[in-house]
Amino acid sequence: MNPACPVCGHGATAVLLDVDDRRYWRCPACLATFVDPGQHPGREEEKSEYDRHCNAIDDPGYQQFLRPAFDALTQRVPGGCRILDYGCGPGPALANMLTGAGFQVSLYDPIYRPDSDVLGQRFDAIACTEVVEHFHRPAREFQRLDSLLRPGGWLVIMTRFQTDDARFARWHYRRDPTHVVFYRPQTFRVLGCRFGWQVECSPPNLVVIGKAQPG
Repeated sequence: MNPACPVCGHGATAVLLDVDDRRYWRCPACLATFVDPGQHPGREEEKSEYDRHCNAIDDPGYQQFLRPAFDALTQRVPGGCRILDYGCGPGPALANMLTGAGFQVSLYDPIYRPDSDVLGQRFDAIACTEVVEHFHRPAREFQRLDSLLRPGGWLVIMTRFQTDDARFARWHYRRDPTHVVFYRPQTFRVLGCRFGWQVECSPPNLVVIGKAQPG
């Protein structure tokens, strides 16, 4: 039986490709591409891979990589507001940049900062950089992000858009074993319709989402 899309729940998914002992499925509704759920890496395998990443807080190259997310947040959120770095990893460089710019920043990561108290709060903005491609249950995760974001708040996502099926097998982003979901702008537009978000996609890897104020 074909798995339902883990992002939007559509049931008529189809096999896109089998490569490197993994099966990849495509959703015809939101255009997400995803690894077969039975082939997700375990938590220890994920942590081992993350520990090999060199994302130091004070690395100028990494800070420059995060600059689009930093700019998107600081241009929209007044100084002093509360921002959550969701999926901050072991080296929360963006959080450090935002703290230096005068924001109140909280951290959450299921492996490195599993602070459940944070998940009971609401924030003026949420940063989610190089995280959503790791979600094993993205529908549940996006529901959580929406619940953490106050009305009128901003959600800024960085993830590399998947656009070229012909190059997918050779794509470096696919070859990371912890990357299990790949998004297109259409994927986020579908999520926007579901949650009432205003979605702006800026290729190759930036999504800025505004949560509407109540009527």
